[in-house]
Amino acid sequence: MKLVECVPNFSEGRRPEVVNAIRDAIAAVEDVSVLDVSSDASHNRSVITFVARIETAVDAAFAGIKAAAERIDLCKHTGKHPRIGATDVVPFIPLEGSTMEDCIALARTLGERVGRELKIPVYLYERAATTPARENLADVRRGEFEGLREELGRNPARNPDFGPSKIHPTCGAIAIGARPFLVAYNVYLGPASNLQIAKNIAKGVRGSSGGFKYVKGLGLEVDGQAQVSMNLVDTEKTPLHNAFDFVKLRAEAEGAQVTWSEIVGLVPEKVLFDTAVSHLQLRQFTPAQVLERQVREVVSGGESVSGFLASVASSNPVPGGGSVAAHAGALAAALAQMVAGLTIGKKKYAAVDSEMKEAELKAVSLGNQLATLVKRDAEAYALVSEAYKLPKEPAEAAARRSETVTNALLKAAEVPLETARAAVEVAQLAALVAEKGNTNAVTDAGVAALLAAAAAKGAAYNVLVNVQALEDKSKGQWLAREAQELVKKAGELAERATSIVERALSG
Repeated sequence: MKLVECVPNFSEGRRPEVVNAIRDAIAAVEDVSVLDVSSDASHNRSVITFVARIETAVDAAFAGIKAAAERIDLCKHTGKHPRIGATDVVPFIPLEGSTMEDCIALARTLGERVGRELKIPVYLYERAATTPARENLADVRRGEFEGLREELGRNPARNPDFGPSKIHPTCGAIAIGARPFLVAYNVYLGPASNLQIAKNIAKGVRGSSGGFKYVKGLGLEVDGQAQVSMNLVDTEKTPLHNAFDFVKLRAEAEGAQVTWSEIVGLVPEKVLFDTAVSHLQLRQFTPAQVLERQVREVVSGGESVSGFLASVASSNPVPGGGSVAAHAGALAAALAQMVAGLTIGKKKYAAVDSEMKEAELKAVSLGNQLATLVKRDAEAYALVSEAYKLPKEPAEAAARRSETVTNALLKAAEVPLETARAAVEVAQLAALVAEKGNTNAVTDAGVAALLAAAAAKGAAYNVLVNVQALEDKSKGQWLAREAQELVKKAGELAERATSIVERALSG
């Protein structure tokens, strides 16, 4: 299942009945979950966050846009935040199982529909932009509703991607796009008398003025307070704590103090973890140390397959090949278990019933072991990465670093070796159920054998690469030798199983 997040921003933050009607229109679409509604009276703006299956995301966003169009007259709207439309911006963000390309396609589908059915000019922005000039939302929103009303129809450069080349009289225009997760973050600097300081800091922090490339910033007066309003469009490149530290340092240099800050809408837990790690100067912290995360994983039965695939496909180095090898082995064990289960209790296979019951239990045990190795492989890589970050000077520190790196590499080799051992046992089960199990499932046994052999070979690659990284390779030679022996054995077992499958298919 592919999921996306959508975070439409509406130009209404003072009339709860209007915001509720928009929220209800979105929530009424099947398979849509509204996660958060944040309204700000000073900005006169509301942000609604919902999650939907890729098949229903466009319908939900369109329902919200239509409800807003029926209730918001931008000619009567005032607020601190820049805007061009009753529904100002609608970004799609990839979540579990989905990609940025999926979100770009959704943005274009929604944009075409809004332009055609609601007659609202639509601009595609960020990753969905059709021209570099529209990648930056600030450029799309230049002049706001009033300025765009004057330019649209007169300046060809402002012509929309979809819809009419004239402003909608009450709804204005709309920017629809696709982007990574954005964190809306505001830092307050005390009374409104500090507004100029807030504006100075906003200019210093935003990328367009030479600050952080992935930060957009404005200095605003909100409820009698000076506010630095920021959008962090890539928290991997510019973490939340970096932006906060910059604002705090600049404020103190100009004689002001940070009084408080706020996050608008939802935020990925990693952003907060990274902030805590930075400010507490934690070493070797991992999200696995968070109690609630472990509890959620136990209760939910672990990470979903689509979630795991999305994690592998990301630009993070973990989970990597070692984890994937373990996952392949776990899938092989599940198939062997299935074939054994389809054999147990069948009169035709009564002679092997006890053997299949034993095989089924063994497959369960190996599957659980390999599922654990998926996570352990990623953790072992993290230890190696941390070891390489240790200081190289003075000589004593260099010696400690060398020893730590060696131990981490050996650990990182031992984990995939366990995967290879387990994969060989799975291959043995696959060969067994191919030979003696239910013949209607013989091809499943063959797939199990092939996966087990691939798991063993993939795990062996990870053993070898870590052994090669050792300064004293002799310390890991036994690991390399055993890994190669396991690969050979798994291959022989897979060949035995697949020959049975091919004989059965040949008739």
